[in-house]
Amino acid sequence: MGVVRLHQLAIQRSEEAVTSGALCPLSTRVERCLGPGDQAFELRHLMGSPPQHLRPAGPKPNPFLPWDQRLELEPVGLNHVLIMNKYPVQIGHMLLISRRWAPQTGWLTPLDWQAVHAVRQDSEGLWFFNSGPSAGASQPHRHLQLLPRESGESLCPREGWWLTRLGSTGESGRGDLLEIHTNAVSFQTDSAEALHSSYLELCQAQGIGHPGLDTSPRKPYNLLFGNHWMGLVSRSRDECHGFSVNALGFAGYLLCSERSDRSWLDRHGPEALLKEVIPSADVRGSTDAKD
Repeated sequence: MGVVRLHQLAIQRSEEAVTSGALCPLSTRVERCLGPGDQAFELRHLMGSPPQHLRPAGPKPNPFLPWDQRLELEPVGLNHVLIMNKYPVQIGHMLLISRRWAPQTGWLTPLDWQAVHAVRQDSEGLWFFNSGPSAGASQPHRHLQLLPRESGESLCPREGWWLTRLGSTGESGRGDLLEIHTNAVSFQTDSAEALHSSYLELCQAQGIGHPGLDTSPRKPYNLLFGNHWMGLVSRSRDECHGFSVNALGFAGYLLCSERSDRSWLDRHGPEALLKEVIPSADVRGSTDAKD
């Protein structure tokens, strides 16, 4: 089946990369953490100290210029390369990186979406993008991420919540904070152009701006998408109560490290944590620096 080719390749290469030491899977203990209604977040407890890319202090070299050839899966067109995440929680976690420097805080371009579309022909899964450090990005070099899924498998624990947001563009300003600062749309066609158009629609709906008018996005955000829908959430900061939250937090996946205040999470719940890292008021028109 064509859509699983890259997933199979990633599993095969992962075994080789673990043997060579290029791949360092994170050891975690998994438990369910209940949210509102029937939502169940997946909470992973990191066993041992966080890897260097998750530590807050100190300069970090760019791991993508050059990228580790042992982690490469294959080129994607002339401008992108698909590699494996060096520190995966899930084996098969892939990164789509730009060959040349492009900032994570810049606009995703038609070329980025062409590369995403090309990868989607050979793999299904949950895609996500963290627009900068305030949105949970650990590297400044342009990269989108893919967690493979089997055909028919749920993309993430909060997929049902995101599906309730479909068609919500233009309705921000009503509901609670999470509803105010999130929007989602469904794809009408499967093409790079449809992906790019959906991205621009969501950016405008959340006051992120437009590349035709703004040199860079007005504020940080997370992007999540699968085969049929795309969602965007505005961000204000990366960390709260010792939890670093990226796009996966809004998909229903949280990582608990030695710095995390688990007692706070037990008292208030995972959805309260998400509300702590989005703007506290509707500031969609703000042009404040994002990172």
